[in-house]
Amino acid sequence: MTVKPLVVVAMSGGVDSSVAAALLSEQGYDVVGMMLRLWSEPGKEDSNRCCTPDAMFQARRVAARLKIPFYAVDVRERFHEVVVRHFIDGYAAGNTPNPCLMCNRSIRWGFLLEQAQTLGAVYLATGHYARLRRLEDGSVQLLRGLDAAKDQSYVLSAIPQEKLRASLFPVGELQKSEVREIARRYELAPAERPDSQDLCFLAGEDYRAFLARNAPDLTQPGPIVNSAGEILGLHKGLASYTIGQRRELGISSPEPLYVLAKDVSTNTLRVGGSAELGQSELIAADLNWISGEIPAQQFAASMKIRYKAREIPAQVESLQNGQVMVRFLQPLRDITPGQQVVFYSGDICLGGGTILR
Repeated sequence: MTVKPLVVVAMSGGVDSSVAAALLSEQGYDVVGMMLRLWSEPGKEDSNRCCTPDAMFQARRVAARLKIPFYAVDVRERFHEVVVRHFIDGYAAGNTPNPCLMCNRSIRWGFLLEQAQTLGAVYLATGHYARLRRLEDGSVQLLRGLDAAKDQSYVLSAIPQEKLRASLFPVGELQKSEVREIARRYELAPAERPDSQDLCFLAGEDYRAFLARNAPDLTQPGPIVNSAGEILGLHKGLASYTIGQRRELGISSPEPLYVLAKDVSTNTLRVGGSAELGQSELIAADLNWISGEIPAQQFAASMKIRYKAREIPAQVESLQNGQVMVRFLQPLRDITPGQQVVFYSGDICLGGGTILR
């Protein structure tokens, strides 16, 4: 019998990572569970989505059930410096950042992968709903998860080729219902645990409350103006708004008004009617192409501008400065600087980059 290599599974105490560990153990891999202890605001350690005492208990319990070693790794300082600071700085720049992408790139496939390889692991496995296709030349393609409703290829689009080669996604070929059934079969406690959608370090709160405590300068009021420069009211801090937002503007108007732009230099929020909203192109930077190679000068793809956004066709043109220009047939109303634009060709995730403007 061929002995399979050592795999570190990033465990969270949830059903997906628990089943990933169970499946790999069943397949004969030498499995080690590892859980990251992430940063929490003082006094809110029991409320964070990730690494609460209960989540740590559940992960240890699953590891004991599967008879695999389990380690908790303290990454609080690095998480705060990289992910939380990126989150705050993004809003300070007038953007709407996606901290999950930063966490995946710098913490899970940065720090955690390094820890796994220090232990001698060949692979890092997670409970993400995505698939990898390994090609004859040793490279891999990132594919959508088989469960379209749970597909997480979008948040993995920033992982470079060499790190994806060292990755496994055991639940990517399964439907969520199958994952829960496997958890029941193994009698794993997280089988019925509900999925969590919030950012882990917000402790279940609205991000505005977090920013008010940790970056009060971002909640300073300022003028709301229309395209003619007329002052319509006062905003509650630019960080409280995103492009295309209609509700909670706090101003009355005979027609619906939407957020069009945020001017950080003057602390001004610009709004306008639906006819003014929407752009038919965007520019993206900080690009990661999964293949490791820059695509052709121009190519067609489908794209998503947010994790849950609908997918639309686009034309992509590479620019000389390493950025790309993306054009689409109809204007989109919610192109948001700071978010990730991700490109697809069928089921294959080509990669993505950060929306600049």
